[in-house]
Amino acid sequence: MKIRNSFLAAALVTVSLLSGGAAIAHGEATHARNAAPVNKEQQDWGIAGDADAVTRTLRVTMTDQMRFDPDRIQVRLGETIRFVHRNAGKMMHEMVIGTKSALDEHADLMVRFPEMEHDEPWMTHVAPGGSGDIIWTFNRPGEFDFACLIPGHYQAGMVGRIIVSGG
Repeated sequence: MKIRNSFLAAALVTVSLLSGGAAIAHGEATHARNAAPVNKEQQDWGIAGDADAVTRTLRVTMTDQMRFDPDRIQVRLGETIRFVHRNAGKMMHEMVIGTKSALDEHADLMVRFPEMEHDEPWMTHVAPGGSGDIIWTFNRPGEFDFACLIPGHYQAGMVGRIIVSGG
């Protein structure tokens, strides 16, 4: 029993370190952003945007059929997008933007540690009937993905694609 508890404690510490030690968990509670400043760390898929720089607002609906509407989004290089998410379902959903490999890795961790805590500017958690948003600047061209990484949702195909083009 002691060995198992030590393993679980080590796993939780590892997950906490990997997730940046943030304070939001996957559960049925509403997730709100901390009052702390947004982490403006450059990612392969862009950087956190500023509200006053938003060039376009896109509405995304999440459903219990494990789908996003729309599931394909075109963005111009340099645009700052406000994604406004509405959860039309009866279960928690989220939208996480990233590369396919980053989402695959995060989804695997979520299956192993479903109560993993994190809150990054490229993700939002939306309670049933609720809404949330992400403000993101797409400063790198390419094709990126978004997904709901709640265990079972990603595996059921709750994914989408963002195409960033132009110059």
